[in-house]
Amino acid sequence: HGHPSTLHLYWARRPLAAARAVLFAQLVNDPGWDEELQIGYKRKADANRKREELFEIIRELVKWENTNNEIVLEKARAEIRKSWKVTCELNKDHPQASEIFNPDKLPAFHDPFAGGGSIPLEAQRLGLEAWASDLNPVAVLINKAMIEIPPKFVGHRPIGPIPNSDDQTTTNNYTWPGLTGLAEDVRRWGHWVREEAYKRIGHLYPPIEITKEMVAERPDLASYKGKKLTVIAYIWARTVKSPNPQFSHVDVPLATTFILSSKPEQEAYVEPYFDGVRVLYKVKTGKCGFYKRAKNGTKLNRGASFQCWASNTPITKEYIYQKFRNKEAGASLIAIILQGDKSRLYITPDPDQEILAKEAFPGWVPRLEMEQKSRDLLSGRGYGIKFWHELFSNRQLVALTTNSELIRDIFLDNPQVQKQSSYDSVIRLFLAFTLDKCADYWSSICSWHNSKALIRNTFGRQAIPMVWDYAEVNPFSDSTGNWLSMLDWVVKALLNCSCYNNGHVELANAYSQNISKNKVISTDPPYYDNISYAELSDFFYIWLRYIIANDYPSLFETVLVPKEQELISLRYRHSDLKSAEKYFLDGMQQTMRLLSSVSNNAYPMTIYYAYKQSDSTEAGNASTGWVTFLAAVINSDLAIMGTWPMRTELANKVSAVSSNMLASSIILVCRNRNADAESVSRKDFLRELNQAIPEALNTMINGSETSSPIAPVDLAQAAIGPGMAVFSKYKAILESDGSPMSVHTALILINKAIDDYFKELEGDWDSESRFCLQWFSEYGWREGAYGEAEVLAKAKGLSVEGVRDSGVLAASGGRVQLLRPSEYPDVWDPTKDSRMPVWEVLHHLIRLLQTRGESAAAEIVKAIPHISETARQLAFLLYTTCERKGWAEDARPYNDLVTAWLSIEKQARADDQDMQIEAEF
Repeated sequence: HGHPSTLHLYWARRPLAAARAVLFAQLVNDPGWDEELQIGYKRKADANRKREELFEIIRELVKWENTNNEIVLEKARAEIRKSWKVTCELNKDHPQASEIFNPDKLPAFHDPFAGGGSIPLEAQRLGLEAWASDLNPVAVLINKAMIEIPPKFVGHRPIGPIPNSDDQTTTNNYTWPGLTGLAEDVRRWGHWVREEAYKRIGHLYPPIEITKEMVAERPDLASYKGKKLTVIAYIWARTVKSPNPQFSHVDVPLATTFILSSKPEQEAYVEPYFDGVRVLYKVKTGKCGFYKRAKNGTKLNRGASFQCWASNTPITKEYIYQKFRNKEAGASLIAIILQGDKSRLYITPDPDQEILAKEAFPGWVPRLEMEQKSRDLLSGRGYGIKFWHELFSNRQLVALTTNSELIRDIFLDNPQVQKQSSYDSVIRLFLAFTLDKCADYWSSICSWHNSKALIRNTFGRQAIPMVWDYAEVNPFSDSTGNWLSMLDWVVKALLNCSCYNNGHVELANAYSQNISKNKVISTDPPYYDNISYAELSDFFYIWLRYIIANDYPSLFETVLVPKEQELISLRYRHSDLKSAEKYFLDGMQQTMRLLSSVSNNAYPMTIYYAYKQSDSTEAGNASTGWVTFLAAVINSDLAIMGTWPMRTELANKVSAVSSNMLASSIILVCRNRNADAESVSRKDFLRELNQAIPEALNTMINGSETSSPIAPVDLAQAAIGPGMAVFSKYKAILESDGSPMSVHTALILINKAIDDYFKELEGDWDSESRFCLQWFSEYGWREGAYGEAEVLAKAKGLSVEGVRDSGVLAASGGRVQLLRPSEYPDVWDPTKDSRMPVWEVLHHLIRLLQTRGESAAAEIVKAIPHISETARQLAFLLYTTCERKGWAEDARPYNDLVTAWLSIEKQARADDQDMQIEAEF
C-alpha cells in the first residue's frame, strides 16, 4: 500500500529506491581529491570515511519504511545542498551564474520521459523542484497526480459528504496535516459514488441464499443454510460450438483449468457433464473424483487447442479464430464464489444468474478501435476483438459506465457543495484513477488465481493476452477487486506522495521541448521496440477521456492516445524494419542532443536502460536495440562515463531465467564530450580498451572496498560502461581506411575483450577444469563420444579416466558425460580431497546452496577460501557460456550462487571469528 504503482498502473515503472539512490549519487560530489578542481579530501582515509557516511545515507534512504522519513530525507538533502554550494562556488564566474548557480536554491530537475513518474517523484522528495513531461496523456495525468497536485492542497480541510458508517460528530474536530485532508475527500466522494452506483445497479449482483437443496448436495454448506451470502466473483468460460457436426449445437467450454481452489483443505473444482443436449457444470469440493483431471480444463496443449467435452473432438486454433472473428463465440457461467465467514465458498451457478448477467445492457460503450497490427493486443492475435469495449462483458460495461457517469457529474448531482472548479477536477481525477484500477480488475481478461483465491488483473504483464476462463468481480463485495478496495489503494498512494516542493507536469515531445533548460536530467527512455506504451494506454484513456476531458481539454484532443510521434521502433508504423530503426535512432539522437545542449552541465546525466546487450547465441553479436540506443547517445556528443547495474526487477521475475531477463536496469552516466576531443586510431583504441576492461571486470566480478560483485546476468551489460567510456570520449575512432568506427563494431570489440579476460583467467585454472569447460561449451550436460573426450583430455595432458577419478565426470560404455550438481556425492570433505578441480568445488557449492542453503556453502568457502574464490570466477564464465548458447535453465544456478556470494562469504568469516574467539577463551 502507498506505492505509486497502486495509484495508477503504468508499465516498466522504475522502483522508487533505485531512482532515489541514483539521484542522490548524481547530485552529491565524491569526496575524493580532485586535483583539477581543488576540491575533496586529500587524504585517502578521510575520503573513504566520508564515502562510508554517504553510503550509509543511501542504505537508509532506499528502505521502504523511510520513504517519507523526514529525518533520513533531510540528511540526504543536506548533502545535496552542500555539494550544490561547492558547484556554485566553482561556477561563480559563469556568464549566467546568477541565473543558473544560485547557492540558495537547488537546481530544478526534469524527466522528459516521465512515464510512471518514479524519478520526478523522488527528485521532488529529495528537495528539488521537479518537472516531468511525456507525450502520453495518461503518463502526464499520473505525474500531475503525484507531483503537481499534492503540494497545492497541503493542509486542506475536506468538504465531502461523510459516509454513513463514520462518526459524524468528531470529524470536524480533526486537524488535516499534509495531504490527509485531500485524501479524506477522495475517500468520502469515493464512498458516495459507490452508494449511488449500488442504488442504480446493485440488483445486478444479488446475494445468493444457501437453500436446503444446496445443503443436501453439499453438507459443507450446512452452517450457512438460510443465509444470503455476498458474491465475490463469477467464473466464466468462453465457448464455441463443437466442430463435430453431430454436436454442432453444443457450446463447448474453452477452459484452461476447472480448479477453483487448490488451497490445502479448501480444494474445490468444477466438474462439467454432458446431459445429451448441452454441457452443464457442478461445483464440488475435496481432492477426490474429477479433481486430478480438472487441472488442465479442456485444453489439449500449449496454444489455442482444446477438446470438445461432448464428443472428444479436437478444436484447432484456426477453428477458434474463425468463430471469434465471426462473432460466434460465447461464454458460460461455470461457478460462483461467495464470501463465507472465514474463507471462500464455491457453488454451482443457478441458470438465472447467467441470464441476469447477459441481460444487462449498458447505455453507452467506448466503441473505439484497438490497433490491429499490435503484437501486444488481442486484436493482433486473430480473435477478431477489434474494439476496446469488447474486452468487457455487458455487466462489466454497465458497472464501469455507471461509475464513470457518477464521477463525471459528481458535483452536478451535489448542488449543496460550493463549486470550486480546480478542486472539483482534482477529486474527479483521483476517482477516475479509481475507475481505471477497477477497469484493470473488471475485464474479461482477468482470471481467478486458484492457489491464492483472488483475481488476477488484466495487466499481469505488459500486454493484453487472451484469457479463456475469466473471473468477473462483484463491485459491491468487500473482497477481491471491489470498488472500495481500489479506492483504498488510491487514497494510500496519495498519502505517500511528496508534498513540500513544487512540481510541474506538461504534455511534451522529448525531442522538441524546452523544459530541460538548466535542469538536472535523469530519465528512463523507451526501449527500442520493447513496449508500446501508447497502444496499451488506450485501455485507460478511453475511460479517462469520458470522465475528465472537460477538466484537462489539452490532454484529450484525440479520441485515442497519440501514437505517430511515439519514440519506439515498430515496423508496422513504418514502411519496413529499417525505416522503423531509423525513426528511433533519429528521434533518440535528437532528444539526446537537445538534453546535452540545454541541461545543467554541472551534473552528469543519468539514463536508465534495461534492453539486453546481446540476445544472440553467438559471441560478439550485439542487439539492434542496444546498438541503436548507444549510437543515439554517442552521436549526440555525449560521453558515457560509466554504467551502473541497479537492481530494479523483482526476485520472482529474475528467477524466471527462461526469459533470461536482466536482474538490473543499466544506468548510463553521461557528460558532454570535451569540445576539443581528438580522434584516435583503432590500434590506440584497442590498446586502451584492453587496459580498461580487465580492471573493470575485476571490480565487477570480485567487488571492491566500495562496491559489491554484480550478478552474472548483468556482467555483459555492465561491461559496456568502461568500454564505451573509452570509445565515447574521443571524437572518432578511425579505421584503417580513415572511416569512423561504428558503435556496433565497438560493442563487438568490447565483447571480445570480455572473452579475452576470461581466457586469461582460464590459463590459471587446473587442467581438469579447463577440460570440463571446453567439454561443457560443446555438449553441456549431454553425453558425448569417448573418443572425442580422449582427444580433448590428451590436449590438456590428461586422460578421460583421470578426469573421471577427480569426481566430475561419468565415463562408461563409450560415452562421456559431465555430472550435474545434483549428481555429486552428498558427503564431501574438501580438506581430504587430494584432487580438487575448481570445477568440482563450484558444483559442490551449487549443490549445497540448492539443498542445504547458504550456511552449508559457507562451510566450503571457509575451508578452502582461495579455491572457492576461483570457483566464483568460473561461475561468471559458465553463466556467460550458457547465456550465449541459449541454455537459460542451466545458467540459473551460476547466477544464483554469485548473487548469494556476499552472504555466504559473510557467514564464513563470522564462523572463523567465532572459532578464534572460542580458541582465545
